[in-house]
Amino acid sequence: MTGMLIGYARVSTNDQDLTAQKNALAALGVSHQTTFTDQGLTGTNRARPGLREALAACRAGDTLVVTKLDRLARSLRDAKDIVDDLTRREVKLSIGGSVHDPTDPVGRLLFNALAMVAEFEADLIRARTREGMQVAKAAGRLRGKQPKLSKAQEKHLIEVHQRGEHTTAQIAELFSVGRSTVYRAIQRAGDTDV
Repeated sequence: MTGMLIGYARVSTNDQDLTAQKNALAALGVSHQTTFTDQGLTGTNRARPGLREALAACRAGDTLVVTKLDRLARSLRDAKDIVDDLTRREVKLSIGGSVHDPTDPVGRLLFNALAMVAEFEADLIRARTREGMQVAKAAGRLRGKQPKLSKAQEKHLIEVHQRGEHTTAQIAELFSVGRSTVYRAIQRAGDTDV
């Protein structure tokens, strides 16, 4: 009996589409019923329900199929952990139609090179994102999270607190904010009597 083909596809944002990867997996012989997906989850996040289901579906003799290695993992360590788990369970890994043989020295070398490239790409994306955020911040387009209370509301909150007629929970309810917001406002005002 020959093993099953289990497919896995992933995109990092909810705006991206899985169709191209699903079509590529189907072209590689993976059934729609045995294709597992994650949408809106990065490859650096190991807590991916679709990946967990795909790995759980794999039995000895099966092959896990991905279109590219970066769809499976974005770090060398994560990729190696997944491959070690598959190898221990006697499950093969097919990357874009090429079956990875972890017992072959050349296969291991090529896999490690692909995993390093995937990790490098992820590092570049993070660096470009940080750079873009710095440029946006310098241009005044990135201001961070807006405060829940205006300056006048925060001043009024402090006055109510200083009168001592209400508990922190009551003040939070009066201003429709969480208690942590009340604590932070009191701390900013320099009032140590919380």
